[in-house]
Amino acid sequence: MSYAIIGFGNIGQALAKAFARNGIEVSVATTRDPQSFASAAAAIGPGIIAKDLASALEADIVFLAVRFESHRDVAKALATWKGKTIIDVTNAYGVPPEELGGQPSSRVVAQAFTGARLVRGFNHLGAAVLDQDPAVKGGRRVVFLASDDDHAAADVAALAQRLGFSPITLGGLAEGGLLVQARGNSWGQLIFKDLVKFD
Repeated sequence: MSYAIIGFGNIGQALAKAFARNGIEVSVATTRDPQSFASAAAAIGPGIIAKDLASALEADIVFLAVRFESHRDVAKALATWKGKTIIDVTNAYGVPPEELGGQPSSRVVAQAFTGARLVRGFNHLGAAVLDQDPAVKGGRRVVFLASDDDHAAADVAALAQRLGFSPITLGGLAEGGLLVQARGNSWGQLIFKDLVKFD
């Protein structure tokens, strides 16, 4: 299984650090020339590989860590996303609900990524919290997941565990997904909830 993070802002870098902490290789890309952020990627860890967008998108599981408004630009990079799993880390805060057609924002993202399996996840924590080691006082920091594809959700939950988090699956995008998304200028009930699970 191969991994990529698209977006190398605060959230993208926080995700890259989680991979580095666990010695898991991950490609990172933006729409910019990879040389512009290659040294920053290398500083996080030797397994954080700066690539151009097309090369990074060869990965099996792709974290979409860009601004919500930019998701369609990334989606255009491939004609079909069949066989790939997209982890939607975007937040549509400030986007009028009517622009989403009354749908959860992840459903809108899923429609852009034709053929992909989509899981909403890793988006409810701010970058400063996501940046920290998820091992907290003998427990593990919770990440919430939501998907209409149970197999994809299970794959992402397994990855979350490898990265040191404790995944909690909330159900489908129309139910659980609403708990971890922005609607207009309001946030879902579980956004910013920094929870730790103890076994």
